[in-house]
This record gives sequence, structure tokens and C-alpha cells, in this order.
Amino acid sequence: MSGIAGFFNPSLDVTKEEKWKKILLEMNQVQKRRGVDDEGVYLEKGCGLAHVRLASIDLVSGHQPMIRKRGERTFAISFDGEIYNMNLLREQLKKQGEVLETTSDTEVILLGYMREGLSYIERLNGVFSIALWDSKEETLHLIRDRLGVKPLFYTIAGEVLVFSSEIKGLFSYPNVEPVLDKEGLCEIFALGPAKTYGKGVFHGVKEVLSGHILTIKKGAIVENPFWELKSVEHTDSLEETIEKTEWLLNDAIQSQMIGDVPICTFLSGGIDSSLVTAICAKELEKKGKKLDTFSFDFQGNQKYFKANNFQPSRDRPYVDRMVEYSNTNHHYLECDNMQLIEYLSKAVDARDLPCMADVESSMLYFCSKVAPISKIALTGECADEIFGGYPWFHKKEMLESNHFPWSMSMEPRQSLLRDEIIKGLPMQEYADQAYQKTIDETPALFGESKEEKRRREIAYLNLKWFMVTLLDRMERTSMYAGLGARVPFADYRIVEYVFNVPWEMKCTDGIVKGLLRHAGEKHLPADVLWRKKSPYPKTYHPEYEKRLGAMLKKEVEDISSPIRAFVDPKKLERFLESPSDYGKPWYGQLMAGPQMLAYLLQINYWIKKYDIKIREC
Repeated sequence: MSGIAGFFNPSLDVTKEEKWKKILLEMNQVQKRRGVDDEGVYLEKGCGLAHVRLASIDLVSGHQPMIRKRGERTFAISFDGEIYNMNLLREQLKKQGEVLETTSDTEVILLGYMREGLSYIERLNGVFSIALWDSKEETLHLIRDRLGVKPLFYTIAGEVLVFSSEIKGLFSYPNVEPVLDKEGLCEIFALGPAKTYGKGVFHGVKEVLSGHILTIKKGAIVENPFWELKSVEHTDSLEETIEKTEWLLNDAIQSQMIGDVPICTFLSGGIDSSLVTAICAKELEKKGKKLDTFSFDFQGNQKYFKANNFQPSRDRPYVDRMVEYSNTNHHYLECDNMQLIEYLSKAVDARDLPCMADVESSMLYFCSKVAPISKIALTGECADEIFGGYPWFHKKEMLESNHFPWSMSMEPRQSLLRDEIIKGLPMQEYADQAYQKTIDETPALFGESKEEKRRREIAYLNLKWFMVTLLDRMERTSMYAGLGARVPFADYRIVEYVFNVPWEMKCTDGIVKGLLRHAGEKHLPADVLWRKKSPYPKTYHPEYEKRLGAMLKKEVEDISSPIRAFVDPKKLERFLESPSDYGKPWYGQLMAGPQMLAYLLQINYWIKKYDIKIREC
């Protein structure tokens, strides 16, 4: 768990070593929250690597960038992530005659590359962003894990490629400035808090695609996949499918318990986090240890909670049930209105973009409370995207829509915007093109029925868009707080297998996430196992929305506020006078009226904080 950064151009004059090292150190500094335990830089032949480290494996000798020599050839690596099959790969390298000087997964990757080249990346089971330098070839490789759990952005500054785990790292390089053009504005207003994969919203900023390797050599940049999701015929019976799903889940969770520091789990009382918790608790119990668990809620929710189709019940009774069932050392965390509002801007600092409003700021707050107690947290994220837990997998009108099912109408997004902004930005066209591009990319299966094909498209949309947004939220909030969050459900083997399971098996007996529930029968009590889905909690306190409204109104009235150029004061006034409908979100299941106010406040803060130059619409 780390932050990586650097630059590359073989023609760079690195004789002025102090100048370039100063730039690398500055890139480290702006990402320091990703790695408070250690930092380092490396410079050779126009290639600069920087690294900050949050240690969880090999606390003593895992310093990076890591350098190894073989003859006159130098190899260097800066690595962010964790390799869960590290121990198996270590033993294989030893049998091949390699001498390992550390117990870190970084060295495993480097030695594997030195022996086998880039094909070694296919052996890795884990999450990672990697910068690999090969002196003989004068080549830099930028590599990102299969599902894009770990971030990796880049841009071109003159003839220099600059890269960083976080966008803010790019802006530490001379003359790389934050600029927002019409495309970036469409990303924010038409797609946000999602963003198009491969894009970094800011003009000229891109991200390495998940499952891809970006190679820079002699001024040429080539990007190729090392992994792609494929559609294949599923031949296992239902019984075999349940058995294999259970095995994959068990193996993913147990492998992600690896580390030299204590782990914990986030426990909501839903099936996903409860499964992770139950398996972790059982494994630790074998070693005479007790698992720490954490649940999150909001001040006043006991009084103000409003049941709706998306959130049918509160979590607390089910959390209590799981704490008793798995005998965990549990911590109940609560966030109040002022903390939620205070962390809205901190969430932007963490993501470098406007994000999931209080859905994200609350997660950042909770991570900041967990980090002093535990450095590693396993979560239940991604199960809904993989196993079909969301309404858009089931509701006819959502399945048949030709738009992103979690954001079906542009109307709520435009409801507060000035008319000239609506006319000047092709928001609907931009969103439709992004949607269609992903639909066209969906790997087809010959002979599949029309209904099954559509389910596959929805599943693929979720993996490429909605799941990535939630993974970004989890990764950035946790790392900003100095906490390493792991997501066992996002194990690529689970994704590959379940993606090809027919819908009648995923939704066994017409039950939402029926396959996962059957796979979890040996691990959970029945009342938790068959509980109706209730997503991540949010505040229902009326004072929260009232304060947000007053804050946004003040900003719109301020002639120096950036958001004034986008929000219509009269539309805002009418919006604040009407009651919020918590049952009609404009993004996902959680982002309704209050979150629209919070999102616009985040945009305002973001433009000011980053001093963004906006090109006219």
C-alpha cells in the first residue's frame, strides 16, 4: 500500500540531479498520506521514480524504489498494492534459484520480471499499480491491476511522460496545470461522480486502463491488455456452481488476510460484509485471536430514518446479531452533521475530483477513526455488482433503458444549472456515447438469448463503471486516512467465474443474489443470510440538508464563487423550498436531493482549491 510517481524521457538531462530529485520529492510530498512509513526516490537515464509507503508486509526491508542489478543491466520498481499469492510465487522463485533479500511482494514482482519479462504480470493475484524501469532497454512500463483497484494517472508535459497514483502528483511537475475543458465539464455534470475509464477529467490527464500495460520506449507510447474479461459458456451444474463460488470466496478472503499487521473488517450486517467477517473471524479464532469489526451510522438516524425501496431497514440489529455470532471485538462508529459537512472538502482532497458527496465524506471520516486501531480492513464492496444485487438487474424499466441504469435521467442533474450551461454542454449526448461505447465493448457469447445478453451488458456496465466508482471511493478514502482497504469480492477469479454464470443461477429461485446466499449457507445465521438488501447508510437528519442548502445559497450569491457560473439562483431557491424525495436518487441508490447540494458544494471547493482554469463552453 503506497503512492508511486515519476517521469520519463531518455533525452532528459539528469546531470542536474538535485533539480530532478527535488521534483520527485515534491511528488512524494503531495501523496504522503498514502504512505507515512517510508519514502524514496530513484533517478537514472531520464527516468525518475518516487515512492511513499504504508507498510503492511515486510515492515523493515521493503524500502522502495527497489533496485536490482544483473550484469550491467539495472532494474527498478515503484509498486503500490498487494500480491495475495506472494508466498506461492516466492517459493517458485526460490526453486528457480533466485535469492530473495526481503519478504516483500515488491521483490517478487521485480525478480519475476527479471526472469520472465512482462508475462510474469499474468501470474499476479492482487491489486497493483507498478512502474518498472529497465535500463538496458531504456524502457518504462506502467502496469495496472485487472479491475483497476489501484489508481494510476499520467500526462505528457512537453516530451516527458509524468505519472502518479493521484492526479495531484501530476500537478507537482513543472508546467502541468489543472485545466477543465468542455469534455471535462461533461464528465463532472453528466457522468459524475463516475468518470470515463481511461480519462482523468482534467485536460490532458489520462489513466492507465485496468488490466493494461503502458510501455514507453524511444518516445513511443504503446498500451496493451494483459487481461480481458471474456464470455464463455457456463457448464457447471447449480450445485457445482454454488460449491465453486463458496471455494473462490473462501480462498479470496483468506488470501487477503495476509500481512504483518492486524486486520479488521467493516461490518454492516448485510450478507456481503457479514460473510467476510464470519470467515475472517473463524480463521483468526484458529490462531487464538479475536477479530476487530467496525460498523458505521449517523447521528439521529434512529429518530429520522425513513424506510424506502432502496433502504428497507436499519442495519444495527443485524450488526448486533453478527457480533454475537462471530464473537468479534466490535466498534460502533457514528458521524454527526458537522463532521459530515466538514469532510465533504476532505473527500475532494482525497479523490482530486468531486465525488460521492456525503456517501464518500462519511467513509473518509469513518476510515480516519479506524486507522489508529487497525492498518488493514477487509470490506464487502463489489458483491452487488458481481452477483446482481442492484435494482437495475431486476426492474424491467431499468433493464430496458438505453442509459446508465443508475443514472437514467439527465433532468435531476440539470435541475439547478443555468440555462446557458445546459445549452452549452452536450450532457445527454456525452453520457449516451459513453454508455454505448461500453455496450459495444461487452464480450458477446454466441447463441445467448436476448434476455441473457442484456443481463450480461448490465453486468459489464457495472464492472466498468459503477463498481469502479465505489472501488475508487474505498481506495482513496482509506489511503488518505492511512488505512489499507481490501476487497475480496473483487478477486478477478470471482469476477471471471460469476460473470459467466447464467442469470437463473445468480438469481436462484428468483432471490436477489441467490447464488451468493447459497454459497454462504455454511457461514451465516439464516436471518442475516436471507435479509433483504439494504445499502451503505446515509443521514436522514433534516438539519443536514438545511445546512447544505444555506451553504450553497451563500456560495451562489458570492460573485467570487466558481459555482455561481453554473447554478441558477432562482432554480436553487425553488429547490430549497420543496421537500426532498429520498426514494428517487439521481446516482445509484443513495444520492438524492441532499447529495445534489453536497456535490455542487464539492465542485465549488474543487475549482477553488485546485485553481482550475476553465475553458469556455
